[in-house]
Amino acid sequence: MRSKWFVVASMLIVASMLLGACNAGAGAADPAKVLRLNFGPGDIPTLDPALGTDTSSIQIAIETFVGLTRADEVTNIVAPGMAKSWDMDSTGTVYTFHLRDDVPWVRYNPEKGKVEKVEGCDGKTRMVNANDFYYGMLRTLNPETASDYAYVLSFALVGGNEYNAGEAGPEAVAAKVVDEYTLEMTFKEPAAYNAAIAGMWVAYAQPKWIIEGDECTEALGDRWTETGNFQGYGPFAMKEWVHDSDITLIANPFWPGTPEVPQSKISEVNWVFLDESPAFAEYEAGNLDVVPAPLADLDRIKTDPTLSAEFKISPYFCTYYYGFNTMAPFTDDVRVRRALSMAIDRASLIANVTKGEQTPAQWFSRPGLAGAPTLDDHPDLGVKTDPAAAKASLQEYLDEKGITAADVDITLMYNTSEGHKKIAEAIQQMWKDALGINVKVVNQEWQVYLDTIRGADTPQIYRLGWCLDYADANNFIREVFVLGGSANPGDPNDPSKPLGGVSWQNTDFEAKVFEAAKELDPVKRVEMYAEAENILVWEDAVMAPIYWYTKLDLTKPYVTRTWATGGHEHIEKWDVAAK
Repeated sequence: MRSKWFVVASMLIVASMLLGACNAGAGAADPAKVLRLNFGPGDIPTLDPALGTDTSSIQIAIETFVGLTRADEVTNIVAPGMAKSWDMDSTGTVYTFHLRDDVPWVRYNPEKGKVEKVEGCDGKTRMVNANDFYYGMLRTLNPETASDYAYVLSFALVGGNEYNAGEAGPEAVAAKVVDEYTLEMTFKEPAAYNAAIAGMWVAYAQPKWIIEGDECTEALGDRWTETGNFQGYGPFAMKEWVHDSDITLIANPFWPGTPEVPQSKISEVNWVFLDESPAFAEYEAGNLDVVPAPLADLDRIKTDPTLSAEFKISPYFCTYYYGFNTMAPFTDDVRVRRALSMAIDRASLIANVTKGEQTPAQWFSRPGLAGAPTLDDHPDLGVKTDPAAAKASLQEYLDEKGITAADVDITLMYNTSEGHKKIAEAIQQMWKDALGINVKVVNQEWQVYLDTIRGADTPQIYRLGWCLDYADANNFIREVFVLGGSANPGDPNDPSKPLGGVSWQNTDFEAKVFEAAKELDPVKRVEMYAEAENILVWEDAVMAPIYWYTKLDLTKPYVTRTWATGGHEHIEKWDVAAK
């Protein structure tokens, strides 16, 4: 979830005023129904569903749009979204989605102070329909859009890769508007997760008339996501986005509500952009309602009578890892990468730094996902902490090159966060103690960081996390690390394509994950993914898995909520009582 380029210590952040249930459309705010959260430091990169790759951008998209399907945030079971139902043909590849016909496009009008329906050139309300979803998918895949997450549809849809690569026109994409409220999608292979992919933000309906313009609407281009311009149709509308400060969503009174996606009981949600410690201070002062627990304060939180009652550790389908740039000096050798991975004392890191009951990760795909190995059935799979073997691996490299550990010049980069900083410094010391090398640690603000690690200047080692988009190992190992995937966008064999991420290709690895995606026998499928994981984290060692997440949240007692097991909450299901 994915990109889920996950900001470890930053979860939800929201503060605002909500519309009262009886007069939400009029703009009256009920102070008792304001939810105040924190997203972590740095602005949200984008509100455009076609461009979202990180948890904060996707969180807003999930609340302001609804996909054809919508996975339950706790169970990850795929349920109806904008599609009331769907059919699958005998091949298991052609899906026909039957859409709701009662959902209007809306926008927040700052001048009137309320959410209102969007009208077309004919004066009629624009209703969300199959054409809007078709446009959204094609726009995401359009190479001119430059969507970093287009690979999901490119991998999944017949013709998607050809169009996204610029080798064919949009007509090659096997998505078809059958009628105004019926959409057909043809997938490359039968898979249990196809319906989940159809519900992802990259396949959301998008408002063509304000992005490209029409006979009565100005084309806004990239400006369509700004305050007053933004149009959506989900349980919330975007009220105000103050860049680098906060963002406020307001309940959409025109969302009809469904059993899976109810009308919001909360009037407004406001996310601020603070680091963990200042956000926690605001929480203790009563100015925020939900925050992630800062690593520096965990001991106090666990022993404080009030805070401990508000603290919860819950399951989380995410993996924290360090990626290696396989084209950069020193990390271009597998012996160095493997040594760095083995030298990380994951158990010590969890016991002494993160302190959140995380599980040391030996491979990438988190156990519990469909197809993923588990520690019970594969206890020796992947990579484990082994300082002696790590030192021997590095020494073999040093001897061959005729250099010493003091000559090794490596930089580790992380996105600005107190939590990431503590983890990076702890691992930096582990590398010093076990290997005798001095790794430089640097950080960048989130938006800049995303560009850096996906470009030509990818550092030798970089921090990322990955949360599920759907609960299958395919969403992890294949969609992140095959060539063209989320953490592997560049092609090391094609100078015309920009590098970025791990910059790596292994045809044996790719063959295994593509075959595993089609395998129907669950036992065989797990074994295929296990073999692929071993290539990823041991044989080629292109990434160092560190731990499988838990979520550490503080929640005020007047907030009724769910705890999502993926990267994104469904806040329309939450409630706030009188403070």
